Formats: sequence, C-alpha cells, structure tokens
Amino acid sequence: MPDSSIKRCLELCALAHAQSGEDLTYSLTELRHELQMLAHEKSCSALPSSNPDLDSDALTAAPVISMDMAGYITDWNQGAQIMFGYSAKEAIGRHILFLYADIPEDQNNEIHELFLEHGSPLIEVRRRRKSGETFRANLALSHILGDANEAIGMVATLSEIADRLSTEEKQQLHARIIEDSDEGILITDTNELIVSVNSAFSCITGYSAREAIGQTPDLLRSGVHSTDFRAQVHAAMQGAGAWQGEIIGRRKNGELFPQSVSIGIVRNVDGMITHAYSIFSDISVLRATEKRMQEVVNYDSLTGLPNRSLFHQLVEQALATARRNNDHGALLVIDLNRFTSVNDSLGHDVGDELLRQVGQRFRSVLRDEDILARDGGDEFVVALVSIHKREHSGLVAEKLLAALDAPFVIESHALHIGASIGIATYPEDGLDTAALQRFADVAMKRIQANNESGYLFFSSEMNVRAKEQWQLEGELRHALSGQELRLHYQPKVSLRSGRIIGAEALIRWSHPEHGLTMPGEFVPLAEETSLILELGSWVIEEACRQIRVWMDAGLEPIPIAINLSARQFDDQLIDRLRGATERHKIPCELLKLEITESLLVCDSEKVILLMNELAAFGFTLALDDFGTGYSSLAYLKKFPISTLKIDRTFVTGVPGDENDCAIAQAIVTMGKQLRQEIVAEGVETHAQMAFLRDLGCDQLQGYLFSPPVPADVFGTMVREKRRLQLD
Repeated sequence: MPDSSIKRCLELCALAHAQSGEDLTYSLTELRHELQMLAHEKSCSALPSSNPDLDSDALTAAPVISMDMAGYITDWNQGAQIMFGYSAKEAIGRHILFLYADIPEDQNNEIHELFLEHGSPLIEVRRRRKSGETFRANLALSHILGDANEAIGMVATLSEIADRLSTEEKQQLHARIIEDSDEGILITDTNELIVSVNSAFSCITGYSAREAIGQTPDLLRSGVHSTDFRAQVHAAMQGAGAWQGEIIGRRKNGELFPQSVSIGIVRNVDGMITHAYSIFSDISVLRATEKRMQEVVNYDSLTGLPNRSLFHQLVEQALATARRNNDHGALLVIDLNRFTSVNDSLGHDVGDELLRQVGQRFRSVLRDEDILARDGGDEFVVALVSIHKREHSGLVAEKLLAALDAPFVIESHALHIGASIGIATYPEDGLDTAALQRFADVAMKRIQANNESGYLFFSSEMNVRAKEQWQLEGELRHALSGQELRLHYQPKVSLRSGRIIGAEALIRWSHPEHGLTMPGEFVPLAEETSLILELGSWVIEEACRQIRVWMDAGLEPIPIAINLSARQFDDQLIDRLRGATERHKIPCELLKLEITESLLVCDSEKVILLMNELAAFGFTLALDDFGTGYSSLAYLKKFPISTLKIDRTFVTGVPGDENDCAIAQAIVTMGKQLRQEIVAEGVETHAQMAFLRDLGCDQLQGYLFSPPVPADVFGTMVREKRRLQLD
C-alpha cells in the first residue's frame, strides 16, 4: 500500500493537471520534493553502520547522495555540499553525471551508480568539485527499497582519498628521481649558467658538479655542429619551443660521443622563464650496435669487404653519377683458380685466411673510389667508377693479377694462386649493375674454361654463346626428368680371344629438336654447374639397371665401365654407388669406374682414401685418357688402379708415327710393370690393332669392332658371341 507521502505526491499531480492556469513546472518541482523526502527517509534507514554509537551529526557529515533509479539526484546532505561545493538547491534534480571528472563516450560502461544489483564494495572513482578541481574518492552504493521490496532509488556514500604524498614529500621524491636517473640532467638559469646537474651528468661527461656549476653548456660543445644547428638549440633554451634530437658532445677527456637530447624551459606563475633544462643520454652503445648491424647486413664477415647487396647499391649510385657526367666505367668479375683444391686439402681455416689476404692485396692496388666486394665463395667483383678508356680496365686487371704473383704464406704453407677475370664496360656492354656483372661473368667463364689465369673483355659474340648455354642448361634439366637421356655401350674386345669382355657406357641425349646429341656438347656445361652430380647419379643408376636386365635375360655377366667426374668424388660417392648396386642386386665387380688424370692431383690424400674404400667394396678403377693430362707417373703406384687406357690421340698415329709408337710402347711397358690391364681407345684399323697386340696391349675399344650402340643391340652382340677377327 502506498504511504501518505506517495498519496500526497499523487494529489499534487492531480492538482497540477486540474489548475490549467497554474505553472506546471512548479507543480512538478513539488512532486520531486516529496519524492526526495521519501528517499531521504528510506536512505537514512538503509545506510550501513559499523558503529551503532555514531550520532546523527557524524552521519550527516558523511557525503551522502540519494538518486532515483534513472540517476537523478533526490537528496543532497551537508557532507555532499562540503565535498563538492554545491548546495542542495543546486544539486537536487540534476543527473549524477554532472559530478563526473571525465564523461566517456560510452557512458553506460562507466556510470557505476546505474548498474547496482545487490550492493557494491568500494569503488575508486574520480569526481569534480564546483571549482573545477578533480579528486579521487571511494564510492559505496546501496539500493532504496519500497514497501514491496522493490528498488525505488539508490544511495551513494563517498569518502575522499587524500593525496598520498605531501608537497614536501613530492619535492623530495622528484629530487631523488632526478638524482638517480640514468639520463644526464643539467639546469641553467636565465644567464645560461649551469645551476644544477645530477650524478648521471658526471658519469657521462666526466665533469663533477663543482666543475660544471657556473659554466655554460658550451662546456660540452664538440665543435662539429653548424652555426644554424647551435642556433636552434639556443632558441629552445630561450623559450622558442621544446627541442629533441641527437648531437655530438665532448667529454672532459676530449672524447666525442653521440647523445640523445631533450631541451625545455621552466616558467614561474607569471609566465616568465626562470630556467632551462637539458635531459640527455649517451647513445654510443646504441650507435655501435647499429653500426655492427649494418656491417652484418652489408659487409662480408670474412674479408670485411662489401657484400653483394651493398656492392649493387654502391655501383648503382656510381652509375647514376656516370650517366650525369657522361663518364665511362667497368665491372670486373674475378674468380680464383684452384681455390677449391687449397680449401679441401689444407682446410677451411687456411682457405679463409687466403681469401682475407687476397682481398687485402686487391684493395691495395685499387683507387679509393673503386669498389671492391666479395661476391661469395672465391669470387670477387670490382667496379671502376670512372675510367677514360675501355683499355684502362685491362690495365687494372693486370695489376690485380700481378698482386697474386707473390706466394701467400699461411701456416708454413707457401701458396700460389691465379685468377680468371672477366670485364664488362659501361655503357658499351650494359647500363645497369646486373647486366654488367652478368656479362663480365660470361667473359670470366670463357677464360676459366681454358684453365688459365688472365683477363678477357666481354663481347656480343660471348653473349650469344652464353644465352645458348643458359638455354641448353634449362633443356638439360628437363632432359634429366623427361627420359630423354640414353646410355650407349661400346664393346671392349680381348686382343687374345677376340671376344667381348666388357663395355663402356657412354651417355647420349635424345634431344626433341636436335636429335641424338653427343656428350661433348652438354657434359662440359654440366661440369660447370651442379648438374654433373645429377647427371652422374643418373648414369650410375641406369647402368646398374641395365646390367640387371641383361642378367635376368640370361646373358653372361660383363663388367660395364662408367665415367666419373672429379666433382663426383665426394664423401657421398660410395653411398651412391653401393645404393645403386644393392637396389639392382648386382655385384660391385660388374661396375668399373673410369677416372681422368686430373683427379689424381686435386687432393691426392683424400682421393687415395676414397679409392681404397671403393676397391675394398669390389669396385675396379681405370685411368682414362692416360698421358693427356698432368704428369701423374709418380702417383700411379699410390692409387689402386687396375686398368690404364691409352688415349686415342696416341693410337691414331700408330704404326706410322714414331712418336706415337714410342709413347704407346712406354705406356704398355709401364702398365705391365705395374701389373695393370692395358686398353687402347679409338682403334679403327687392323694395322693399329696388330701393332698394339704385338706391344702386349690387352684390350681394344674402337670402331674397328663397333661404335657405341644401344643396349638392345649390345645385348644381341653378347648373346651371339660376336668376335673380332684377330688375323
């Protein structure tokens, strides 16, 4: 049942409507006043009290605000008036939001008074007094309940949170923070004289407070900045506005150091400048770290020279200048000859030191403006940013080659090394760094193919050939995966029985456009790239597969020889060979490995170990093209070689050419003394065959008996037991 106050409110409402000539606002005010009185009575009974002995004066002094459920103030006690500065007349009827220090855009998430459910613990809030001052307060909320136990209003009790620090404590704290800061701080007066510094100032600059106070900030002046720059800093200290930046300072010991600085001013209550302050930090370590990062990103860690990325940036900048000035330039690509042998035989430490010393020698013969970089591995690049004639780059190439003449002494080793240099000139050969380097690389590879030291200029003809090579490389990669490669087999015939006792597997390329392509047209290209490893692995796999096919067909097992490149002689060779023989279930003795003399001098100790392991597994080794490469007679007794093959260049002239006859006889005699089997290659006539047989040669291989033939043809020849007519 509504009480008498509510009845009175209803009567006032009816009266307000009935008196049409009376001010309606006044009637509504009376209505709100009656509601306020009701809320006040309820709030007094609802206020929590931890002390029942509190008198009414103490309760009244506590700031208490009553509101309706919409947040409009219905009661305002004396405590609230003291806290906020508003009288009850000014506050009652207004929404609680007018007391908020900050009203956020999303008010519903912040108005604590409107979301009370079952009472609230203390909430720390920020409120605003009539004077505009903001303060922090603890807020407790509770509901006002009607006769039916329904919420008809709210009561907010507040208590102001006093500042945690007094003015004196704040000053002491601020002074402690300044003194203990890691950043240097100096304060100057209106005469720009230093009046205060902190401990970090002394640590960074080396000046004590006694030495600094009374001086001007010029005490730290380095002298490296312009007059305009110093004017900006001076203006900031005179109140032109805060300034931040980096400057170079000078320590007491004269050392220069980079510092990050903030400059500002202090004004009094009248707005007059009383002091200026400078806060700075030593950023030497930061700059050193940045420099180190730049070195890691842009410089070769081994030689300290620019790397490929920085080289391209520098050359592009130089070319831009050359275009404006109509200058000429050149780019040289330098590849060290036989560096891999040094690295493999003497170790990476020696190889690394050799690269460092080579870089130092190259740098010593170049001009300061010339750009030298290491492009990776044993390759260097040089950019001559300004030359008068094309020929001048050739003179520089000669100086670079001459710098390598003296031996490099490293760990008691006296190392001799040469280089192949390709040269491309600007603007004749190219207009950008990438093109110039590509063309210089083409020229370098051309001279390197002849195993010589020297230099060569790029020409358009080289470019045509290089493009053909690039195209061929792409096609060869496709051939490896597209089943375009074949093995043909050239029989080896016994000069005692005339029977086929073996064969050499020779690769052929069934090119979709050019037909059957001989190995001389693509194997050298494969040697220059990693393709030789893929090509060699394919030959091993295919030869083993074909031997298995012949064995399954009932043919007599015959050893098949395959050619190995020097680049295949690595730590994985044995695994590749054993893996193939085991997959196809053939004896290792049926796979004969033919190598060239050049392999014997690459890294003899390593090669001997590999050869001995191969022999231990049952693989037999033959020395191909004997007599055409390096003089390796001294090595023959060290290597487990079972067969010597006389190169066709010595067979062609017998029996008519005395020199060829003498060489052939010497090879056969030496082979017999070493108990090695002798095979003559390229035998095409009966006269050649008869001469070689009389010398004691064991086998022949050549067109006299058969050219290389496909696998099925060779299988038929073996099955039919085809023989060579020896008489």
